[in-house]
Amino acid sequence: MTTTTLAVLVPLLPFLGAVAGLLLGRTAPGFVRPLAVLPTLTAFVLAVLVAGRQGGDAAVDAATELTPTGSVPVYLALHIDGFAALVAVLVGLVASCVQIYSTGYLRDDPRYPSYAALVSLFTSAMLLVVYSGDLIVLLVGWEVMGICSYFLVGHYWETSEARAASLKAFLVTKLGDVPFLIGLFALGTDAGSFRITRVLDTVAHGGLDHPTVIALLLLAGVAGKSAQFPLHTWLPDAMAGPTPVSALIHAATMVAAGVYFIARLLPVFEASAAAMVVMAVMAAVTMTGSGLAALAQDDIKRVLAYSTIGQLGYMTGALAVGDRGAAVFHLLSHGAFKALLFLAAGVVIHAAGTNSLAAMSRMSGLRDRVPDAYWTMTVALLALAAIPPFSGFFSKESVLGAAEHVTAGHTGDVPAATGWIVLVAGLVTAFLTAAYAMRLWLLAFRGHGAQAPDHGRQPLTMTVVLWVLAVPSLALGGLAYRTLPDWFDGGDLAPTLTTSVLGTGVALIGGLVTYAAWRHLTGLAARVPLGAVAAHPEADAGQVEAEAIATHAPAYGDVASAPDPADPGRLLLGPLHRHAAVGFHLDAVYTALFVRPVLAGASLVRFLDREVVETYVRGAGVLPRWLGAAVRRAQTGNVQTYVSALLAGTVVLAVAAVLVATGA
Repeated sequence: MTTTTLAVLVPLLPFLGAVAGLLLGRTAPGFVRPLAVLPTLTAFVLAVLVAGRQGGDAAVDAATELTPTGSVPVYLALHIDGFAALVAVLVGLVASCVQIYSTGYLRDDPRYPSYAALVSLFTSAMLLVVYSGDLIVLLVGWEVMGICSYFLVGHYWETSEARAASLKAFLVTKLGDVPFLIGLFALGTDAGSFRITRVLDTVAHGGLDHPTVIALLLLAGVAGKSAQFPLHTWLPDAMAGPTPVSALIHAATMVAAGVYFIARLLPVFEASAAAMVVMAVMAAVTMTGSGLAALAQDDIKRVLAYSTIGQLGYMTGALAVGDRGAAVFHLLSHGAFKALLFLAAGVVIHAAGTNSLAAMSRMSGLRDRVPDAYWTMTVALLALAAIPPFSGFFSKESVLGAAEHVTAGHTGDVPAATGWIVLVAGLVTAFLTAAYAMRLWLLAFRGHGAQAPDHGRQPLTMTVVLWVLAVPSLALGGLAYRTLPDWFDGGDLAPTLTTSVLGTGVALIGGLVTYAAWRHLTGLAARVPLGAVAAHPEADAGQVEAEAIATHAPAYGDVASAPDPADPGRLLLGPLHRHAAVGFHLDAVYTALFVRPVLAGASLVRFLDREVVETYVRGAGVLPRWLGAAVRRAQTGNVQTYVSALLAGTVVLAVAAVLVATGA
């Protein structure tokens, strides 16, 4: 079987699994789980084979014209280089782990068939984005992911939190997709083709007429899809969906698509120095702001959500300094340990059983009750904090090293100021990342909240997946930084001495300061049990999460509730804590600037329609109705009345004729 055929099957198999799952979900429920797991797992194996055959050599290209458009044609095209081959392996791995994990996590969920089918469709759409060699076909996968996220985030649609989160995710990402679509059309028009290879060839020969406008339009779509400032606000609220969905969105699909898109079309952005500076500033604000916000969250999933935003900021920063190898390296590394973090959080949610879903201030005794989640999450948090020798250290250091390389003036294409912006913001974020990672570990596993009822052991499908993902979280970085340059552009990804010392140093300081603050607070105040929901031991993890959201979920509303006297985040942030806890009021700003004016305009239109337009419409019908009523009353059916009226009319006409004649 040729490499092209294998590559076509990679996105096709999950799609067919989704279709079959939707058709057989009600009539043959026994086939639902095999149809969820096997096509995705097979696609992962095929993606590994494609990567092995591609081997970092020349890109695999194949295309056939879909339909004549009359101008710029659209092709069903494949373009598989080293970046695409490895990202597809990541997507397949994480999606397979999520599907296997979900068979236990949502084993009693009545909507599991539709959930599993949507996850398969989500996976297929992301794989289409990764392998596509035509921008319009890529756009199809891009938009299918948007609608899948809407349904999956709103899986618990009975709750207002899930409904609001799904709508917000859809609308905010669509806000970025409008300029993104315009930018794609402008790029295709300038290049004369939507084929990625031809677009890049046009850029290489200076053929773009409006590089800055195109790059900024495309960047707006990337900001929405990859949750970068200022369109990042949907991602923390998206935690209202099932935890496995969060793992899929944060680790391998949706948010990874924007970073991957820039990496694939980086020369388009490099053609505009202004766009690169804007990208660097966007990454810097995203990194630091999300780090501060994560340090103030009480819900474990919101901490991880802001963490994802910050790590995506690192990737965007690497792209801003022109190093897509470092960006995709961190994308691969982050995908492994972030999937592990979310799936371990699902086990923690099940064990904690708190009525605020996953409030860390209410957790107690989880280290001994969920040892698998404890050890694997510790590995993932160390990788997140970029502590050597875990994978996050090597990938994050490649980003900082790329920024330091630019500051030293070793490249003339990227302004040195861009490198300084990314480097300084990256070091500050390294401190904050280690701080909130240590805080999460302390509050989740060494906290003294109320003891929740024991739900028993988790299904084997949930715990095995954690250990599978722990392997790349621990070992991927050390192995990859030597081999990945052959798959990418050949750039050096090895850690440099300066950034390694600085990055690891600030990370250790962040962790130690947080630990010292926690010890200080625990010595000052006794922990007060805040209570826990009375849960059913026989309930599965998905039921616990759904009931927690339905009962009371301050994590999606009043995020500053349930204060913990031993929360080091409050001590470290001080007066900034209450602002960071609500995302620095960005939602309130958007509500004032956009939501309220739109609602006021809608109210005005409704008033004009009901009170003005409908009044004229009703008035236009009143006069004919009155005339009709008068005529109807004259139709009595009495012959004498008709004769009398005829005589009266005759007399009136005669008198009128006499008067006219006399006057004449």
